[in-house]
Amino acid sequence: MPESMHVVLGTRERVSFRIDEFDAYYRHVRASVEVSRSASSADPLCSRSLNPPLLMPPGPINTTVVRGAVERFAKSIAEAGCDSTPYRAAADILLRRAPRLVGSQALHDMLDVTQRLDRSYLFVQGPPGSGKTYKAARVIVNLLRDGKRIGVTSNSHKAIHNLLDEIEKVSRAENYWFRGLKKSGGDGSAFVSKRPNPMIEACGKNSECADTSIPLVAGTAWLFSDPAMDQALDYLFIDEAGQVSLANALAVSTATRNVVLLGDPLQLAQVSQGAHPDGAGASVLEHLLGNHPTVPQDRGIFLENTWRMHPDVCAFVSKVVYESRLRSAEECAYQAVTIEGVQETGLRFIPVKHDGNTQSSDEEAVRIAREIQRMLRGTFTNSKRTSSPLQQSDFLVVAAYNAQVRHITTALANAGLQDVPVGTVDKFQGRQAAIVFFSMATSSGTELPRDIDFLFSRNRLNVAISRAHCLAIVVASPRLLDVECKTVEQMRLVNGLCRFAEMARVL
Repeated sequence: MPESMHVVLGTRERVSFRIDEFDAYYRHVRASVEVSRSASSADPLCSRSLNPPLLMPPGPINTTVVRGAVERFAKSIAEAGCDSTPYRAAADILLRRAPRLVGSQALHDMLDVTQRLDRSYLFVQGPPGSGKTYKAARVIVNLLRDGKRIGVTSNSHKAIHNLLDEIEKVSRAENYWFRGLKKSGGDGSAFVSKRPNPMIEACGKNSECADTSIPLVAGTAWLFSDPAMDQALDYLFIDEAGQVSLANALAVSTATRNVVLLGDPLQLAQVSQGAHPDGAGASVLEHLLGNHPTVPQDRGIFLENTWRMHPDVCAFVSKVVYESRLRSAEECAYQAVTIEGVQETGLRFIPVKHDGNTQSSDEEAVRIAREIQRMLRGTFTNSKRTSSPLQQSDFLVVAAYNAQVRHITTALANAGLQDVPVGTVDKFQGRQAAIVFFSMATSSGTELPRDIDFLFSRNRLNVAISRAHCLAIVVASPRLLDVECKTVEQMRLVNGLCRFAEMARVL
């Protein structure tokens, strides 16, 4: 008998899948797919193409312009050498040279060093809550005041928009006005200012950004790799550079005399990766760090203060991830949650026994819901010493897997906690809350759905724990503390969780 399946993709889309003929002996299947949209839709699927994008994957992204910029850089090296190439900043990045500066070689103040760059680059490593965007925006506004032409880029439009918004905010506070353009693709990637009379507007053509009378331009690698942008900037700021490949960083560096790399390779790595020759798949910041966990003092600037984490939370992150170089700003010590009359800060470990779980655990989800219900009777004191009752929005629940996100969401809804944010580590980078739960879900090392490198990733643990102002809570099967390792690196990764459990108080 023919079988059918119906899938609703949205409020206006419906896909019907029907098996018309099935022969088990010959392993033959004949099936049909019907896609329909409501008559009220302004853009019916049938008008787009014979291969609706909802069903057919798009072709590979056209990287011709980016590859062309890399080739342009390579040819200049072959013809002029690394010291005489017009793309000397890119050459310094590729060769891992120390930044070239005019005057003193001291690397301390971000604005001072940026102003003294001599056709070179600056690596600014910004751990969680260290004010990377805040500081970068102020440096950019100062450079604009000095008459410099600035570019802003990143892998994602969201990251670009975040920095542009801060730049506008700073400019207004300083009563300094300028004109900027953000290249958009007409697909929702246009920058929309949050403020009236915006200084930065969206544009649709690279040629508009190539106009040298515009002091600030922003866009992705496809804008800054365009030959029309070649050497058109005084400074290019690459935000979230820990997720930008080395090849893309070299490509966009052809557009500028100086490059400022902002990011942290010890948080989330590149989202899209592939198979490359050894070393070529690294992000630009991983390439520059080499074997160093943090940027050496003679190679860049490490933002050593976090304005987010209480010292009791920061101590773990600093020791395990940042070579003990990260510390909390003084006011962070005032942050605390008071639960059942007891002031709470730091790390907590909730061991939850379960068996047979790979990517989801109802046991952990139910325990998290119960703990949040208990804690909601408490209060939160912020860094300004202002106290208020804990709300659902004062929590973040981070899960290692998407499957666990669904289980936790259901458990919270059943407990009347549907307003508590839940998501994976990737979703919450940049977010923060008074109390953060991290659910690992897997029962033991033998039930890992992927290799050890994913669940025990030091970067992912760093991002999860460092969301917390006051309390960071790991919820996990105690058998994950006794995972069999096959390499020294795997031992280091598992040791991160063991160190957390050792430093934490057990609930």
